[in-house]
Amino acid sequence: MTDHELFCSAAEKLLGPRGFSTDPDLMNPWLTDWRGRYHGAALAMASPADTLQVSELVRLCAEHRITIVPQGGNSGMSGGATPDASGNAVILSLRRMNRIVDLDPAGRKVTCEAGVVLQSLHLAAAAEDLRFPLTLGGKGSATIGGLISTNAGGTQVLQHGTMREQVLGIEAVMADGAIFNTLVPLKKDNRGFDLKQMLIGSEGTLGVVTGATLRLLPAIAGRVVAWAGLESISAARDLLLRCQSQSSDSLEGFEVLPRHCLAAVLDYLPDARSPLESDHEWNVLIEWVAAPGAQEAVRDHAEGVLASALDDALIQDAALAANEAQAEALWLLRDSISAAERALGPAMQHDISVPVAKMAEFVEQTVPAVEAEFAGTRALAFGHLGDGNVHFHVLAPPRAVPGEWEESDGKAISRFVHDRVTQAGGSISAEHGIGQMKRDELARLGDPVALALMRSVKQALDPANLLNPGKLIPDPDVTSIN
Repeated sequence: MTDHELFCSAAEKLLGPRGFSTDPDLMNPWLTDWRGRYHGAALAMASPADTLQVSELVRLCAEHRITIVPQGGNSGMSGGATPDASGNAVILSLRRMNRIVDLDPAGRKVTCEAGVVLQSLHLAAAAEDLRFPLTLGGKGSATIGGLISTNAGGTQVLQHGTMREQVLGIEAVMADGAIFNTLVPLKKDNRGFDLKQMLIGSEGTLGVVTGATLRLLPAIAGRVVAWAGLESISAARDLLLRCQSQSSDSLEGFEVLPRHCLAAVLDYLPDARSPLESDHEWNVLIEWVAAPGAQEAVRDHAEGVLASALDDALIQDAALAANEAQAEALWLLRDSISAAERALGPAMQHDISVPVAKMAEFVEQTVPAVEAEFAGTRALAFGHLGDGNVHFHVLAPPRAVPGEWEESDGKAISRFVHDRVTQAGGSISAEHGIGQMKRDELARLGDPVALALMRSVKQALDPANLLNPGKLIPDPDVTSIN
């Protein structure tokens, strides 16, 4: 038997037929990333039932020098969960590990396995009159392990921070199979490094997250969702400042999208309607939340903020959702942008951040600069203006050939955008991770000291480079020019 055959035989014995497969038809849906840009091959797919099985599998992979690509919901945006084309990797699916182990209403925390889907966690928390304060468009498929591994953001970062702020403890399997466990959180613990923070955002390159303890918040009594039309993103920035100064405790969401994004979503969703009677160059989606007993006060407050903004010509029109169904319909428009855009054809997606105060100026200057430099393209920005993170996408010209355009003009466009982001003191990855999509750009633009430290940590924890190779961490022979 070959070494691969020996490994597969031992892995199937360990995990059983439900937990291990080399069936190409079973693996095929998991060999391509959500955007369809990256395609790989795999030796097998492993689906352990618990952390001990993950540990034993990782030990087995280390023994046979089999690389491991951890995967949650496969809804990432940077190709971080897609294997390479060699066919020598095992996809390590955590989807079977989907138990909520303990939900503590009094302590406002929950311990769950890595395969728990975000929407399922929301429902479990709501059943106890609590909530988990992170959400995003892919909540029906994104898993807790994937959200931790990419330090996901979403639409509530403005008030509650990224996934990093939600994690109280972590369980992870390291490259040698050892189990790192800090699931029982302590308010004060000064025994050296906070090692869980090193694993958050490491994209499966340092360890396989198998479980987590997360913070919960009291459920809200209600929310007020509004849609406003504006003439510019600078006006949206001014509106944000006004909302923050007047609604600091209740403001949870502030999303911007240009006319083109809304039009694309209205074409994509058959039953969708525009929230306002007329078109506007820019649109803003705002959400305020209310504590028990404050529902009417928050609604009155939101109406007052919008009325004053109209009086001051800061906004051109606005509409308030009358009920929860209308609020969900407004959020559906925002959450459907990526899918609607994907239906239009090839595009280069840039998940970027710059200092909040510079974002409006950055968008106003970079959109025309891109369109002038790359004829026939359309540049647009949408997303989380309140935390300085927008998704800056560049749509291909008509008749561009998918696959070819991304590898030619598309790469030049990304370099152009990332150069301007770096010049503005920003980041080329705000919330989607580096994966394989931005690895070369991180090598080109990243701080040399930070890159050297990352490589040192990787070498120390995974010297054989078995955990998600080719993702996040640039090769040492690629030198930063920064």
